[in-house]
Amino acid sequence: MRFNLFHLALAAGLAVLCQAMPAHAQATRTWVSGVGDDVNPCSRTAPCKTFAGAISKTAAGGQISVLDPAGFGSVTITKSISIVAEGAEGGVLASQTNGVTVNVGPRDVVMLRGLIIEGAGNGLNGIRMIAGGDLHVEDSVIRGFQAETTGVGVLVESSADSRVFISNTAISKNLRGVVVKPAAGASVFLDRVQMIENTNAGVTADGAKATVRLNQSTVTANGTGLAALNSGQILSFGNNAIAGNTQDGAPTGAISLR
Repeated sequence: MRFNLFHLALAAGLAVLCQAMPAHAQATRTWVSGVGDDVNPCSRTAPCKTFAGAISKTAAGGQISVLDPAGFGSVTITKSISIVAEGAEGGVLASQTNGVTVNVGPRDVVMLRGLIIEGAGNGLNGIRMIAGGDLHVEDSVIRGFQAETTGVGVLVESSADSRVFISNTAISKNLRGVVVKPAAGASVFLDRVQMIENTNAGVTADGAKATVRLNQSTVTANGTGLAALNSGQILSFGNNAIAGNTQDGAPTGAISLR
């Protein structure tokens, strides 16, 4: 009886342990390289080749880092994660598709830093946010998204309340620069962002649930600079350059610097 009880207890313990262990362990830090391979574990010494290959091997809340200059392909993000290119160009070529699609939970946080997202003149959207909590875009370039029916540098159409922070980023030569048209609420903060040479509007806030705040940003050489539609709000800190567009448009309100 003692032998049987011991083995029963051991078996029960092993069963609990197996349930707690993930089927495929994911790393909190992974790497991509132009000479990598997606069959690799995405470690620093055995990097993956694409963001899509690395994201499946990166744990929620983890980071994908770029080792050397290359193009790493389009990616769909479904969990909290950071994709960071520091000291090396992290390219995303998105001809006839979306560059980065963000579809995460309401408490998830996504960080994109140092990326060059290129639409090659026919890309759909540079960054498309379908759902999520917070999205941060820093030190990046988003250009060349001119697909006839979409063609947006950054499109925010969240189905749940979202916050988007874009800083020190150039959004240029798209059909439209930044479009905020959420199903639920969306607040977008543009800090030191350049919206330049977008065919239609540089910044669009469409709908009563859309709010854009502008700080130290430049809106020039667009068809329309600022477009607030259907009770959308574009609020300015009063320190932006909005000039040289076919029609400049105007903020719907002002915010005091504190």
